[in-house]
Amino acid sequence: MRDGAQLAARIWLPEEAERTPMPAIMEYIPYRKRDITRGRDATNHAYLAGHGYVCIRVDMRGSGDSDGVLTDEYTQQEQEDGVDAIAWLAEQPWCDGNVGMMGISWGGFNSLQVAAKRPPALKAIISICSSDDLYADNMHYMGGCLLGDNLSEATVMFAFNTLPPDPVIVGNRWRDMWFDRMENSGLWLEQWVENQRRNAYWSTSSVCEYYSAIECPVYAIGGWADGFTNTVLRLMQHLEVPRKGLIGPWGHKYPHQGLPGPAIGFLQETLRWWDYWLKGKDNGIMDEPMLRAWEQDSIPPDTSYSERPGRWIGESGWPSDNISLRRYGLGPYTIAMGEGHGGPHQRDEHESSLALQSPLSVGLFAGKWCSYAATPDLPGDQREEDGGSLIFSSRQLAEPLDIFGMPVVELELSSDKPQAMLAVRLSDVAPDGKSTRVTYGLLNLSHRDSDANPEPLVPHRRYRVRIPMNGIAQRFPAGHQLRLSVSTSYWPLAWLPPEPAQVEIYPSSCALVLPERKPGEEDARLPAFDEPEEAPPLETHTFEASEHNWLLHRDLATKESTLEVVNDQGHFRIEDIGTEIRRSTREWYTTLNDDFTSARGETYTERSFKRDDWNVEIYTRSILSCDESNFFIHAQLDAYEDDYRVFSKNWEKVVPRDHM
Repeated sequence: MRDGAQLAARIWLPEEAERTPMPAIMEYIPYRKRDITRGRDATNHAYLAGHGYVCIRVDMRGSGDSDGVLTDEYTQQEQEDGVDAIAWLAEQPWCDGNVGMMGISWGGFNSLQVAAKRPPALKAIISICSSDDLYADNMHYMGGCLLGDNLSEATVMFAFNTLPPDPVIVGNRWRDMWFDRMENSGLWLEQWVENQRRNAYWSTSSVCEYYSAIECPVYAIGGWADGFTNTVLRLMQHLEVPRKGLIGPWGHKYPHQGLPGPAIGFLQETLRWWDYWLKGKDNGIMDEPMLRAWEQDSIPPDTSYSERPGRWIGESGWPSDNISLRRYGLGPYTIAMGEGHGGPHQRDEHESSLALQSPLSVGLFAGKWCSYAATPDLPGDQREEDGGSLIFSSRQLAEPLDIFGMPVVELELSSDKPQAMLAVRLSDVAPDGKSTRVTYGLLNLSHRDSDANPEPLVPHRRYRVRIPMNGIAQRFPAGHQLRLSVSTSYWPLAWLPPEPAQVEIYPSSCALVLPERKPGEEDARLPAFDEPEEAPPLETHTFEASEHNWLLHRDLATKESTLEVVNDQGHFRIEDIGTEIRRSTREWYTTLNDDFTSARGETYTERSFKRDDWNVEIYTRSILSCDESNFFIHAQLDAYEDDYRVFSKNWEKVVPRDHM
């Protein structure tokens, strides 16, 4: 790096590259190339290298075997290091000077961010499951509401940031590097909770603030079960460079391993992209529609799916002329399909309203904000949630209805408290009454006009608010109903307001706006994706299998409800390096009766690495709780070497609630 620090990398080098230089493809993430991502890297990078590309997996500064300490996500230091790494690659004798960058999640984020720095050798990127907006469309906040995934992701990074480098790579300094990380990486949860409104902390690295800075071609990819899909639609709309978008039914996974299926030959698709932009092969990829998406068919509700039935659709541009926004008025408990425009009108102060104050049980069946498709983390039957919600249902559809885009709910309302939130859900109701959530949106009502400058509600004053839902492509079949559900809580997907509020909704002034799509003849002519391929898997030996589950505990005597999330990666050995790894995370989200200040999230992680000459264990515990005025953070870290505790640290933090 420009300051002399060194970043560690694994390189897959085609045999002929030293004679005939080739383009390079870089993945740049903090998740330990030496061991944790070794299996995924082996199947992805070896495959691409086998097709004529030098592939490089770089540990970011402060992670894995690289120098330094990682103090936050998406920093300017991280982006500058990415620029330096690309320049280094372009200068190597086995690289022809053309570099691509790709990655999923963090690697998708920083592919966009580094592209905005315009390194000369970076010729194209592939960004998967990422966001262009770190505040409004990330795992921290949604609609101005604090997400439960904020604690979950902080826990992931708390565990990663406290792991040591491998002595085989860094030598005898590994222990000093380890202690430096544990002492100085900081408590990320604190800074994420402190910044409760949109400010420079979030916007500096949000490329939605400067789309024009990206000057290289972009392939943006997501999945409907993932948390970041809206990014694909925004990038297609706002970027000015050659670009493609792809959205499947998948969760937070590479599409050749995509769940729910169908998975696709994603690595073959990436080769087409790289061949076009890095090798100049005119293979027709840019002649195909700009945006392809999997339009999902109706399916009974379930917390996990192996497959989602549907079809691929294509759009030559976005927004599409093939999609029209249609407004449906709301009546008392009804969606007036074709019977009214639903919108602002001359207000009748004596108009009847519908009162809503949801129990804290609404949200226990909501699933995870970002599904990893390894656990039963998708939303279940919405009838479980609708009992505590205000629902509006359409009549049975006379013909199929296709939507593609971001539905919007427009509501006129008042509240008896200055702070309140709403969750809105659009569901597909089958003739047997089973209800499958299609999409949803959240709004912290103090953020109704601005995420940067929230303002409390004036109790009993009427307001008009707009709540976008996440993008989706969905077909509602004839004979089914649409249902719009509204609740004042959605725990633990979103943190609770400081106290219960009763919201009055005035339905005759409300509307559901749907992006309706006409099926196009060109959909049937879309080229089929190949079947998934990858390089041979990494050889491992399993001692204990992984375990993934979501468990709901309800104590009817104490009135305590707890959602427990089990994410145990098991115990295994990587044969080619001889390292045994143990990884386990558990999360608990608890409320007591109808006490909004009883909301509490707790997480616990175990990590261990063991070889004949190396034996370390790291344990973390994080707790986020609240009262009406503050959030409270407690965190613990304990590290062991050869069964002796060698490091221990506790954190106690109080963060004032800021219209949250």
